[in-house]
Formats: sequence, structure tokens, C-alpha cells
Amino acid sequence: MQEVPTLPDRRTDQIREALEEMIVEGRFADGDRLDEVRLAEHFQVSRTPLREAFQALAASGLVELRLRRGAFVRFPALDEVVEMFEVMAEIEALCGRQAVRRMTPEDHTAIESALIACELASASGDTEGYYRANRDFHLAIYRASGNRFLAAEAERLHRRLKPFRRLQLRMRGRMHESLAEHRAILNALTAGNPTLAADELRRHIAVQGERFNDLAAGYRALAARKRA
Repeated sequence: MQEVPTLPDRRTDQIREALEEMIVEGRFADGDRLDEVRLAEHFQVSRTPLREAFQALAASGLVELRLRRGAFVRFPALDEVVEMFEVMAEIEALCGRQAVRRMTPEDHTAIESALIACELASASGDTEGYYRANRDFHLAIYRASGNRFLAAEAERLHRRLKPFRRLQLRMRGRMHESLAEHRAILNALTAGNPTLAADELRRHIAVQGERFNDLAAGYRALAARKRA
């Protein structure tokens, strides 16, 4: 296992994101045990935030927690990930449809502000910044749906798919493509067209055609790194 970078003055969320990134990059092999002592030393934290990060990763399916044995890396099969994206696409479509009918001016401003942050990150080639702004864009749409249960379920699945959305954004040209899709989504919301908003969000999330090929290629590269 490679050396783990130190993250001073950061806690559970930052540790989870760092470990998530390392797993997606293939720096841990499938089935590797995550060494609590060693990781706590490198992140300069106690075991409590580290264990909380493990629990969050377990919720995303990237880590398996085994009683009295610890946390082990588990990378889902490609078909499992694609199935999650299929469900996510329909949930986001429903959020968009409801948002057209129910969003407040404050909701619209939040969505627009997140889009501007996406544009700035894309212009500077900041993949991580875009990733965070992308998250804010989608969460703002969930909240704008006016349905707290729907928003909570959408956010839960969004968290589970976070590492794989991150993997997608690494594909050449995907960030710019995603930004264009965000603009189309906001335009549909602003126009008050629920069907178009739903269709744009569904297309944005669905893993089909070339996007499926890109995701599959990323998985193959990841598997090759793990075998190396």
C-alpha cells in the first residue's frame, strides 16, 4: 500500500474524501484492510473521525466493515454501479420536475450560484473544485423539489455515487460536457418546463452510449492498477 498523504487540521469529511479518492485511483487494492493505526498517524487524528469516515465509505459501498476485523476495501462491480446510476437518473428527473413547480426565488439563486461556481472551476481546469460545485448544484435542485423525503433519498444516493461521479469527471472532456448539461438544466428550470427539466436531468445522469464506454474504460484502468 502506498504512503498516505497527511491532512492537517481536517476531520471526518476530509478523511473520507481523501480515502475515497485513493480507492478510486486504485491506490488500495480490492480487499485491502484499512489499517486504523497507520492511517490515524498519517492523518494526524484520533481513531474516532477515522472510524466515522470508514462508516461513511461503507454507506457508499466502497468499504466493508467486518465485526472485530476492521474495514476492508470493496469496489462494486460495474453492473452494480450502472444500476445505481439508472435509479439516480430517475430520482433526479423527479426532483427537476417538482422543482419547476415548487422552487422559490432563493432556490433558483442557489442553483444559479452553483452553476457559476461550476463555470469558474471548469475555466480554470479545477476538477476538484468542479466536483464540489457540481455537488452543490444537484443538492440545490433536490431542495428545490419541495419534498424533504425525496430530497433526502436523492442526497443519500448521490453520496453513494460520489466516488463514481468523481471517476467520470476524470474522463477527457467530461467536465466541459457536464457544464453544458448544467446550463441546459437551469434553462429548463427557468423556463418553467417540467418535462424538459426532467429529461435534461435524466440525460445528465444516465450512463449510456459513449458515457458507458468511458466509465467501463475507467474501471478497466482501475482494475489494471490494482493488479499491478
